[in-house]
Amino acid sequence: MLAACSERDRPLDSPVRLEGSIFGSFYQVTLVDSLTQGEANALEEGILAELEAVDASMSIYRDDSELSAFNQAPTGEWQPLSDELVEVLAIGRSVAKASDGAFDMTIGGLVNLWSFGAEARPREIPSDAELAERLAQIGTDALELDEQRREARRMREVTVDLGGVAKGHATDRVAAFLDREGIEHYLVNLGGDLLASGYRDGDEEPWRIGIEAPLEDRQEARHVLPLHAISVATSGDYRNYFEENGRRYSHTLDPRTGRPITHRLASVSVFHASNAWADAWATALMVLGEEAGMALARERQLSALMIIREDDGWTTRVTPAFVEQFGAARVEELELEAAPGGRPRQQEQQDQE
Repeated sequence: MLAACSERDRPLDSPVRLEGSIFGSFYQVTLVDSLTQGEANALEEGILAELEAVDASMSIYRDDSELSAFNQAPTGEWQPLSDELVEVLAIGRSVAKASDGAFDMTIGGLVNLWSFGAEARPREIPSDAELAERLAQIGTDALELDEQRREARRMREVTVDLGGVAKGHATDRVAAFLDREGIEHYLVNLGGDLLASGYRDGDEEPWRIGIEAPLEDRQEARHVLPLHAISVATSGDYRNYFEENGRRYSHTLDPRTGRPITHRLASVSVFHASNAWADAWATALMVLGEEAGMALARERQLSALMIIREDDGWTTRVTPAFVEQFGAARVEELELEAAPGGRPRQQEQQDQE
């Protein structure tokens, strides 16, 4: 007993890293606060509990999840949902509306048609008739949500897939847990979705994160940015894809066409106070492409960074909100191309986000 107590009370060297696997990906939480072994163990248990709760609620790969039960419920009938699931559905609905359907949570059947659900290539490319049939089913009008009553219903036989927002929500959940536990300085990395709080050391140095170059054979930071009291989510097509008959097929599907995206945009990083919002916006902008995506990001005053393929390499463009957040000097130092400003967002949009 004395040995066990002594081990729990043993102070740990900073930083402390807690890491493992979840959602078919990884998590890594870096903590700078002074901790004992017992405190670190308790924090890890709490982090895993938060991640498990999200998986039990929002996974489409678990038959016993809350989302799977919702997808199997009779169409047209209102179903009571947890506050967390309602919150995520509300975020998805808002981004779907703002992006004119470039983000669509009812896309699950289309993902299954392309066999991307398990990160695998399809046995064969879906026919035009098959795509037309699935496209006729999906759409933002196929899902109705009543936030006040905490209920939702499917109006058609669609499969709701939260792959574009649930990981961001889980990142927020882990950060909120750490805040409740009084942890001030941390970096949450959930499969590449990042949320930073405080500083990385006692000298008030901000966390530094690397935005990857769109390389298929290795990981390499193209841009290194400071991160303080903000989160970032990145959507890209440079790793998850397959090739057939000399043609490249991205795992990112455009819900409006039913097909993989084909534009030059390689990745989008969105910086936002909420990682769930950043996650959803990054997905929507990635679907829209470099021109329409940048136009919407400017209109909504999103802090975003886009890496675009060129014949001889890449170009990195950032929004006016990004320049305002990180400073013109850093944008110039990193040789980023700043997009011109867009029209101001309406006050009700600011209040919503």
